[in-house]
Amino acid sequence: MQLIDIGLNLTHDSFDRDRDAVWQRARDAGVRQAILTGASREHSPKALELALTRPGEWFATAGVHPHHATEYTAECDAEMRALHAHPQVVAVGECGLDYFRDFSPRPAQRSAFEQQLQIAADTQKPLFLHQRDAHADFMAMMKNFEGRIGPAVVHCFTGTREELFDYLDQDWHIGITGWLCDERRGQHLRELVKSIPARRLMVETDAPYLLPRTLKPMPKDRRNEPAFLPHIVEELARDRGEAPATTAANATAASAAFFRLPA
Repeated sequence: MQLIDIGLNLTHDSFDRDRDAVWQRARDAGVRQAILTGASREHSPKALELALTRPGEWFATAGVHPHHATEYTAECDAEMRALHAHPQVVAVGECGLDYFRDFSPRPAQRSAFEQQLQIAADTQKPLFLHQRDAHADFMAMMKNFEGRIGPAVVHCFTGTREELFDYLDQDWHIGITGWLCDERRGQHLRELVKSIPARRLMVETDAPYLLPRTLKPMPKDRRNEPAFLPHIVEELARDRGEAPATTAANATAASAAFFRLPA
């Protein structure tokens, strides 16, 4: 099983003590490449810095998550554009809207999202998207850029059937995480994942967050790792009624093509 983790927060300080060991465990588990998420003005350059240490294995996104939207100034926009000049930065984001937490005012979220959509239009790089409880505004803003942006993935999909089919109708990709394994919040995904076409489905851990609740044994520190991606794939395959090797091969092919990764 050869896998690509499309959402790994490897800049998180919980990995500072053993980052190389974390990746070795992931490699041993069959994870051959990872997209390191850049989600703030601080962590986007760190994601690129890390990616440059393992060319061909690690790649980065550069963007500002809606939680950090208030930091999206003109200077921040210039910094993001400079990061996107690097070929190792393969997607714009994590960007989007989050009305569930509302850590940033909604007008600031929409402004930051719009500016990053413009970067995607200018660079033609794929979009790495976040949406929570903001579906109507999210779709409206994406529609404003219709025909001007390239491929998009709604990362860490946790939404409704209506949301899923709205995304699929736009031919966007869907990222599935260990949320699938959460019997409290993710049970509805067990049925929905059957409807995602193989060429639109990708897998991710969102580590160190979203530790799969069905993982056994559980790590004592409750930290999620990219080495746990095969567990998510096995759960996903069972729900889709296919062999894990099939799910893995299709997700890896879709991810490599989406992010334009080298073989």
